[in-house]
Amino acid sequence: MASHLVIVAGNPNAGKTTLFNSLTGSTQKVANYPGVTVESVEGQYSFDGETIRCVDVPGLYSLKAASEDERVATDVILGRQEGKPELVVYVLDATNLERNLFLFTQIAESQVPMVIALTMPDRLQAKGKRIDVERLRSELGVPVVSVIAHQDRKLDALKRAINDALRDRPIPSIDFGLPVGMQSTIRELSERLARIGVDASQAEIRRNLYEPPELFQLFLEDFPEIAEPFTEARNRLEAEDLLRPSVDVTSRYEWSAKIQSLVLRDAEKPAKTVSITDRLDKVLTHRFWGLTIFVLVMYGVFQSIYTVAAPMMAGIEDVFGRLQDAIRPMVSQNEILESFIIDGLIAGVGGMLVFLPQILILFFFIAVLEGSGYLARAAFLMDRLLGWCGLNGRAFIPFLSSYACAIPGIMAARVMPDSKSRLATILVAPLMSCSARLPVYVLLIGTFIEPQYGAFWAGFSLFAMHLLGLVVAIPVVYVLNRKMLKARRLPFVLELPPYQWPKWRDIWLTLVNRGKVFVKTAGTIIVFMSILIWAAASFPRFSPADAVAEAAKVGVPEERAEQWVQEKQLENSVLGRFGKAIEPVFIPAGFDWRITTAILSAFPARETIVPSLGIIFSLGGEVDESSGDLQSAMKRATWPDGRPLFTVWTAIGLMVFFALCAQCMATLATVKRETNSWKWAVFMFCYMTALAYVGAVAVNYLGKLFGA
Repeated sequence: MASHLVIVAGNPNAGKTTLFNSLTGSTQKVANYPGVTVESVEGQYSFDGETIRCVDVPGLYSLKAASEDERVATDVILGRQEGKPELVVYVLDATNLERNLFLFTQIAESQVPMVIALTMPDRLQAKGKRIDVERLRSELGVPVVSVIAHQDRKLDALKRAINDALRDRPIPSIDFGLPVGMQSTIRELSERLARIGVDASQAEIRRNLYEPPELFQLFLEDFPEIAEPFTEARNRLEAEDLLRPSVDVTSRYEWSAKIQSLVLRDAEKPAKTVSITDRLDKVLTHRFWGLTIFVLVMYGVFQSIYTVAAPMMAGIEDVFGRLQDAIRPMVSQNEILESFIIDGLIAGVGGMLVFLPQILILFFFIAVLEGSGYLARAAFLMDRLLGWCGLNGRAFIPFLSSYACAIPGIMAARVMPDSKSRLATILVAPLMSCSARLPVYVLLIGTFIEPQYGAFWAGFSLFAMHLLGLVVAIPVVYVLNRKMLKARRLPFVLELPPYQWPKWRDIWLTLVNRGKVFVKTAGTIIVFMSILIWAAASFPRFSPADAVAEAAKVGVPEERAEQWVQEKQLENSVLGRFGKAIEPVFIPAGFDWRITTAILSAFPARETIVPSLGIIFSLGGEVDESSGDLQSAMKRATWPDGRPLFTVWTAIGLMVFFALCAQCMATLATVKRETNSWKWAVFMFCYMTALAYVGAVAVNYLGKLFGA
């Protein structure tokens, strides 16, 4: 059975991705702010014996692409990537009809069959208005189906309309009143091209005539056979002052306003004079109160992550502890096999899954804030903070995504309006503290800060570590923009969607997706690295008899003999020798060979640091950040002269190092993919590592200054 290619397109925040998920059963991320979809996503469904292949493209306001995500969408719509689509399902927001119809006029010129999915009719009804669907269908010349995508209403009617349109191929019939001189020139040029055997639609002719001079010249170089008629036509239009972009934009918006006036009707329910959104925005976007509330909300999120995840993590730890106890007798006859299965394999899987509650809780809060519409306001507030360093508020979207994982954050930088600001955003997005850093923070805060200073300062420390990346990112972007990229600050334009209750289905899908991604990608790396670290810490092996004899020879008490043997085994292993070799580099930061070894083991993925510490402190890799045994071992650890290895300042320095360092191979690979060059990935790794090292050294010397 042949499949049909259908493009789902529309303005940002028009309900496009929600509709796509409802049609295809896909589980793409849905949120209540613009810029969620940053690349084309494909899904399919069957209806009445037809298989429909749907492609969801990033939201855009115009086919004149102003950012990377809009360029992706434009290429797909115009058939430059997937081939020319058989049908475009244009998602039209009923509450923003005039603005949404502007893009519709541009897509209509490509003469591709279209179906209109009219979304948000319930929101329009709440405002005391409704759309005359029949009149809209008559004016646009294509089928119009009213839908409420997140409730799956009338989706069968939309699917039926799509099937009918694939057969009947309805082409939009619109006339938005171009100046007479422009119309006659395009018509004349079309006829001249036809005479020389060039088939070009009037929309293509118009689009190329309006290109900026440099792009117009490139177009002529690619098609020299039509250079003469196009150049003559462009010169004539310039002489008549008809190539100004405002002429094109004005004519489209005048037509859109006319259509809106023809189809918009009063509903039976009177509109509210002041909406809830307007009342909330008076406070939440206020210059002072808005920022204050935003900081309090973010603090509450990270405080909750620290406290709520603890019982779930303890439950996972208990399950894997029982599993180890059950399997240990089966493999106890072989010491190496027992160590591999218990301390390597099971410990690696358990050490990976124990992070899952923290990650899911973080994603839950982000999904709730996104779905409510609040995060678009946060981007508006952050524009004031980011403006002086050369970015605008749109950068907050990739920054926020990076708090969960730097990879979607880097990809979300496609919403930035130019290549230089996009590159700057990519290079600093990994400074945001992703969920992979959480285990490090929770372990060190729970071991050294909470016992001494209490839960309030523990929560504050977690919040401060997440804030640190943003604080450091701002001056870094300033230097990048002023000294390297020479970027200029662009105006900030972002739609503020109405507030709404988050859709629990979308939140659930977000949690399922992110959980799967973590287990399949980061989880695989964690397990692999746990086994690799176990091997590096286990070989070459001491002879047990020789080790016990040496312990007795140096006077180690009998009750400490086993632990001493384990420490000696690690110290003389491949891992221990390597850590000792580079220990002098990290001494200024207050890190000995054990801490240094743990840092090195976490370079492929930060999540491996906690199981690495468990192995390094002779506890096995099954420990997690809430493990009492690991906390006790870290408190007992000393330098050769008897000083405590860890102090509060050492813990802060290690957290600062992890907050600023680029310890994630997947992130570096994503930077390479998005910039098409390893140069920027290497640059990012080097500058972030240098920042992390300097930050850790500064904290160590600050601790010495205060007598720690």
